Amino acid sequence: MKTIAISACQISAGAGKDAVLQRLDLPLPAGRWSCIVGPNGAGKSTLLKALAGLLPLRAGRVELLGRDLHAWPRRERARQLAWLGQNEAAADDLTVYDVAMLGRLPHQGFLQPASDQDRAAVEQALRATQAWDWRTRALGQLSGGERQRVLLARALAVQAQVLLMDEPLANLDPPHQADWLALVRALVAQGRTVVSVLHEVGMALHADELVVMQAGCIAHQGASIDPATHRAVQAVFDQRIAIHALQGQWVALPC
Repeated sequence: MKTIAISACQISAGAGKDAVLQRLDLPLPAGRWSCIVGPNGAGKSTLLKALAGLLPLRAGRVELLGRDLHAWPRRERARQLAWLGQNEAAADDLTVYDVAMLGRLPHQGFLQPASDQDRAAVEQALRATQAWDWRTRALGQLSGGERQRVLLARALAVQAQVLLMDEPLANLDPPHQADWLALVRALVAQGRTVVSVLHEVGMALHADELVVMQAGCIAHQGASIDPATHRAVQAVFDQRIAIHALQGQWVALPC
């Protein structure tokens, strides 16, 4: 039986007048990379925000590591669940190092200085995203792709068991997208759980499993190598993409 890291239980949620998600159930396994895919407007980001506790639920509940998300003390929850959102805000005058150090706040007491463990975690995160050499630069001096790597480092510095990432490949060039893929694989190998929303279906096919969404519903959840999953992905994109095997991996090509 799979251990569930985070799950949606009959949730309804949405920022507007009408709920985008309607009584949705979604268990996501621990120690795996699950990727949420689907067309624009399917509710992918809404679902991820609901899982992160960033969007009020109209019904249902979210469970983190078998416990209601809102039953966790805030600081303890922040140690277990890290978030990287789209277009994340951060003060442009902060140095790269200080931005990454923000990821350590859940581990620090009020006005407590950074510990050796905090500094080690930040260095490890910045080196993992190849941002260590910019540590003294202001965030506002960086390109969009460089900024994204620093914000990823901030999320990694938390050293959480569960990482939720909404469009983490935004502004990254192909080599750094490949680096991100290797990083996720390393996290999963350490027993961490990664849940991402990706527009890049070809990259999503590298995940352990896919959650295929359409119109606020889960159309399919299954292994990324399963032909049934491929058929579900093709269906929600109106058969305008086709999934093929190429040199030992799956790729998504336009039809």
